[in-house]
Amino acid sequence: MLAASVKHATLVAVAVLICVILGVVAAFKIPVQMIPDLEVRTITVVTNWPGATPQDVEKEILIEQERYLRSLANLKRMSSYANTGEAEIELEFPFGVDVNEALINVSNALSQVPNYPENVDQPVLYSSSFSANAFMFFTLKPQPGNPLNIDVDMLRDYAEDFVRPEMERVSGVSQVNVRGGALYQVQILIDQQQLASRNISLVAVRDAIRSRNRDASAGDIDGGKRRYLLRMVGRFESAQALAELVIAQRDNTTIRLKDVATIKLDHYELRDIDYNDGERALMLSVRRESGSNVMAIKEQMMQVVERINQDMLANNGLQLTLLSDDVRYVRGSVENVWTNLALGALLATLVMFWFLKSPRSTLIGVLGIPICTIAAFLGLLLFERTINVISLAGVAFAIGMTVDNTIVVLENIEQARRRGLDKINAAIAGVQEVWPAVVASTLTTVLVFAPILFIRQEAGQLYSDVAIAISAAIIASMLVALMVVPAACARFTQHSAQRGENLAKPMALPRAIVTMLAHPTQRRLCIVIGVFALLGGAWLLMPKAEYLPEGEEPKAFSMMIAPPGYNLSHMQKISDELLPYFNRHLNDDGTAYNAGETAMPPLKYYSMSVGVGSIWFLSEPKDPQHIEAMMAAITDKFKSYPGMRAFSSRGSIISSNDGGTRAVAIDISGPDQTALYRAADAVYRLASEVFDNPQVDSEPSSLTLDQPLIEIKPRWQRLAEVGVSAEELGYTVAALSDGAYVDELILDDDKVDVFLFSEAGNRQSLAQLAQSPVVTPQGILPLNALADLEVRPRFVTNRPIK
Repeated sequence: MLAASVKHATLVAVAVLICVILGVVAAFKIPVQMIPDLEVRTITVVTNWPGATPQDVEKEILIEQERYLRSLANLKRMSSYANTGEAEIELEFPFGVDVNEALINVSNALSQVPNYPENVDQPVLYSSSFSANAFMFFTLKPQPGNPLNIDVDMLRDYAEDFVRPEMERVSGVSQVNVRGGALYQVQILIDQQQLASRNISLVAVRDAIRSRNRDASAGDIDGGKRRYLLRMVGRFESAQALAELVIAQRDNTTIRLKDVATIKLDHYELRDIDYNDGERALMLSVRRESGSNVMAIKEQMMQVVERINQDMLANNGLQLTLLSDDVRYVRGSVENVWTNLALGALLATLVMFWFLKSPRSTLIGVLGIPICTIAAFLGLLLFERTINVISLAGVAFAIGMTVDNTIVVLENIEQARRRGLDKINAAIAGVQEVWPAVVASTLTTVLVFAPILFIRQEAGQLYSDVAIAISAAIIASMLVALMVVPAACARFTQHSAQRGENLAKPMALPRAIVTMLAHPTQRRLCIVIGVFALLGGAWLLMPKAEYLPEGEEPKAFSMMIAPPGYNLSHMQKISDELLPYFNRHLNDDGTAYNAGETAMPPLKYYSMSVGVGSIWFLSEPKDPQHIEAMMAAITDKFKSYPGMRAFSSRGSIISSNDGGTRAVAIDISGPDQTALYRAADAVYRLASEVFDNPQVDSEPSSLTLDQPLIEIKPRWQRLAEVGVSAEELGYTVAALSDGAYVDELILDDDKVDVFLFSEAGNRQSLAQLAQSPVVTPQGILPLNALADLEVRPRFVTNRPIK
């Protein structure tokens, strides 16, 4: 076969050209990403229950779901979180588990939960890995100056119903999350005095609404030659239609809901408030599908965003803008690797020319570099991998290795020509003499990288691309050396071996090397010195060890964590003080920073989300070199507020954005919550002593049990005397505080929850709660006459501690 390839050089050339063309076409079809896709091992179950306390979420949802989820096959770890209005369970599976099968098993387990309380949404399942983190962030906010005076808090439904679906239609996008604002809510503000005068309870109002807000199918009926469907229509078609509901009939008097309440379409109580560059906004984050091309996604997404702005938002006084994306890092990293790849090829060519001393031989030698590079891309495509900084690094590493086999074959063909053989026979003899050595060398190189393919952890999944790219390039270099190089030598080298002056002459060894190798004792001494020099150099120059490289981006994620009990109103007051401070440094010229007048460098952009007890902050400096200074300034600013904890972490393309690969996760578990929190607080304090300025985060965010809780303990004897049941009292208290669920309306194909409130709405204060009027069959009584309100300073909001 080797001789045939030399004699049929034209056929070899055609085959190589076909492979090159196909390889180039295939290379353009490989998705481009920042890092390789990693195996999905985590499934998250999210169940929403608007208005529910963490204790009720734990008892009514988490305990029931855990009972069936803990028996899942291959389940490695389960973490549950009970937050206000939301239950979240993270299920972690070992490497190698089929995530689709795991999703089916999780869904089947959840379907066995017998029932949930009313107003609990169906559980939603998410599967993700940190390689599929959100990579594009957009902001939706009013146009400059807010000419239409838009309420940003009411934009959530609009974004969910119209903007998000358009963005999710982009090929390669798996999910678009909307953050900020609040969903629509129909609020019924009850006048307790009017209810009491008519002897109507809140429960009676609820039951009246529920009994009316129903549709019913009544079968069908024949009329002449037609068949008619029968359907009783009772659902309310608008929030205003609720006002005409008849809730009671007293002494020939019709009592309608509008007589005792005010009805309005509003939104749920805000749980977080988002800002972009100092202006109120909503944030939309984009996640990609596994194996998608991030560059293609961004190109299509920007076209969709432009269309959304023109067709949907411009006339409504809104704008959707790109805040930040990782595609620029992908493009920059890919271009950098391509540049290094080209430089590597150039250096390899120069080195070969230095040793071969022949332009023609050098040209034949470097002929395999582009062929082997294309072969590396074919290998990535064959194994369904992507073009990313890891795989391109493997291609770059392979460039210098691909010429090894070629040099061996070239040198042996040249030696054959020196023996007087003509160019064809010299090519055949030269390759036949060394092909076993070339094959053996190639196989040993490939086998060195093969074990990486069997490593299941993140490191193995990341760097298997390097193994595939190098192995494919090396195998291609073997084929080029055994078939293409001899055929090229037989056609393009000198016609006669008599022209020895045109052939590369063997290079003489330097005199120092000849002297060192002249005697056995000297040779042994050279070996010993070489070994010790190598080990000593490795020990002195060994870099610091890490599990994975950081792959850091010039942007930071910061967090301010308040002491337990801080509400949204107080956190918003803090944000009102922070906004002017950050606005001063937004797109600043840097004069004050360079002069040392401020510790905060100029900011390129920032996005801030204010929540209950915390502030989340995303920012990027104008100069990437100032990232560390920016993180330190933000952390110090947050910590300047009394009792606040704060940390900042740099964004990472390799791992998650909460510390990267340098983060240490500590899980503390046990039956005694008090001991757990004490241990967690001790670890937090110890970290500050052991490490230099550590950035410590925790779940839950507060490591104390001082979150206040008010327990409402009914006076059962008094309730019996006035004829109020425990269910009625509980429902009334909910209405007087955060609202009580009634039913749902279908408005424009959207389901909107209906809640009962007191006249104060969801802005009821603690001072007013004890004196809030409760309608009973015996008249109106204050709440503290029917129940005792006891303040408990300690309770737990989240179950695991991390």
